[in-house]
Amino acid sequence: MVEIKQWYQRRVRGNPVVSCLRNTYLNGPTASSIPLVLSNRSMFIQTQTTPNPNSMKFVPGIQILDHIGTYDFNSLESARISPLARQLFRIDGVTRVFLAPDFISVTKDDNEQPWNTMKPDIFACIMDFFSSNQPVLLDEATLASSSSTINEDDDETTIMIKELLDTRIRPTVMEDGGDIRFVSFDDGIVKLALQGSCSGCPSSSVTLKNGIENMMQFYIPEVLSVEAVDDEIAEVQNKVFEEFDKTLDKD
Repeated sequence: MVEIKQWYQRRVRGNPVVSCLRNTYLNGPTASSIPLVLSNRSMFIQTQTTPNPNSMKFVPGIQILDHIGTYDFNSLESARISPLARQLFRIDGVTRVFLAPDFISVTKDDNEQPWNTMKPDIFACIMDFFSSNQPVLLDEATLASSSSTINEDDDETTIMIKELLDTRIRPTVMEDGGDIRFVSFDDGIVKLALQGSCSGCPSSSVTLKNGIENMMQFYIPEVLSVEAVDDEIAEVQNKVFEEFDKTLDKD
């Protein structure tokens, strides 16, 4: 505890932009929020636990994305379009970063250090980033923010599935620090990608079958089953990032 206090005092003292009211955090390493003053405005970084013990939700109290949508990064390589995500990945033990309009979910390695020792680094990283006025996403970042956008070639059942996801399912999932993306609907099987805190969560299979599948079958009889395909969405993202790199190389 003494070492954490000393580290945090040195960290804040060395930052001329961020002025912290340190008492909340220094009273204990498990505090749920840390106050700071940024550009003459108070901001509290709050933390919320999620159903996934290896994932935590950080709410800085300001808008993170300037549009409705989410971005999920499962490696430093995939985070090339987000300076904020890249900074977070430099913290030992961080394995996944999920960005939403008003919160950040950070996932750690199950075998790494506990949250109490990682939270000071994550707090400092978020504070430093927003005080630097860097963009959360590069201007050229054009990764689709929502996979549930209605397309011209979507049939009636697919449209109903996407609307149900957006109106009834995704808002609840995002409260727990994650998101669910539509991947496909074929032969009665809905394939979804689990993101953020949902990815790797011990209770995700129960939520998928007892919650999401039951709801979809109730409203949409054509749905026979719901399956998670977490790796598939990562492949799609990697392809987008590769195209993005090619664009930068041309410039």
